[in-house]
Amino acid sequence: MTYDQLVSDIVRVVEAIGAAIMIVAGAWSLVTYAASLARTTTYRHDAYRRLRRRLGRAILLGLEVLIVGDIVRTIIVSPTVESVGVLGMIVAIRIVLSFSLEVEIDGVWPWSHWRLEPARDRRDPPES
Repeated sequence: MTYDQLVSDIVRVVEAIGAAIMIVAGAWSLVTYAASLARTTTYRHDAYRRLRRRLGRAILLGLEVLIVGDIVRTIIVSPTVESVGVLGMIVAIRIVLSFSLEVEIDGVWPWSHWRLEPARDRRDPPES
């Protein structure tokens, strides 16, 4: 086995972990949502908001791990100008997705979280 093959295999494992994070955490989010709906004390709106937040976090974490795989592959396996350009586009797209998900989850831009902190205690129910 060559060095490039070893790194490629490691990158595949990292990508599989990223996908697994999204799948497992997404499934867990849906299971906890269903359990919340089964409880009579949970408001549907609060359960739905927690589901969206958990799904968004699962996607964000999975995307971060996938970016690691892309970076390693580009830098170590095939460091050509074309692969670096493709990596740049992939990272840019994932950054836009990450920012969009952060705004969707929290309702504010990532750099404006300080505005959200005092109001979060009153607005969001505790995570269960």
